[in-house]
Amino acid sequence: MATPLLQHYMILTEFLGQALGPDYEVALHDLTDKNRSIIAIANNHVSGREVGAPLTNVALKILMDKSYQSQDYWLHYCGVSAAGKTLRSSTLFIKQNCRLIGMLCINFDDSRYQAASENILRLCHPDAFVENHCHAGVPQSGGTVRAVPATTESFHNSIDAVAGDAVSRELARLGVTADRLTTDERIQIIASLEADGIFLLKGAVKNVADALHCSQASVYRYLSQIKKDET
Repeated sequence: MATPLLQHYMILTEFLGQALGPDYEVALHDLTDKNRSIIAIANNHVSGREVGAPLTNVALKILMDKSYQSQDYWLHYCGVSAAGKTLRSSTLFIKQNCRLIGMLCINFDDSRYQAASENILRLCHPDAFVENHCHAGVPQSGGTVRAVPATTESFHNSIDAVAGDAVSRELARLGVTADRLTTDERIQIIASLEADGIFLLKGAVKNVADALHCSQASVYRYLSQIKKDET
């Protein structure tokens, strides 16, 4: 059961969802269970997730790099909706006694407004002006520069989807397929996944092993070797 503080944020989640409107998804994560972290969500059609969905790749990365210790929130980073639309995402870190216990996330689908803006511009520039000169910018807040995730946030309802997506990104980065990986490449991928916090999710080792066409024992062995090399 959610703590009294997070129960208050559950009411806030519903309120913000109704106040902001259908283009804003508001999701509340309880970090007690990273595999089923979403305990409240409004306008979930934006990402396609449900209550009980796991932490995202960006949320896991935040837990690993501990950026929440020096910041109270992340603003305006990139996400991708269930329909493949680019989202503007922001996350508030919920802390209690200096300990991170939850995250309140807002994912804004501004595609309707961008389309309207481009259509208006085309009325006075009926050529390639819009395509050549108009790009979605990232708003700044009060002149303060805050670090944001370099990785695009992906939204999934299951652990295997989170792990599978993370492995797919690493394979694409290396330009290889899972069935043609060398041992060094496999270790490199697992090291990246470890740094990104994928293995904070229970059961992720099995999903990663399946995606990399190797055994769970191999993944554990690689992780042990990676940690040994780090020390």
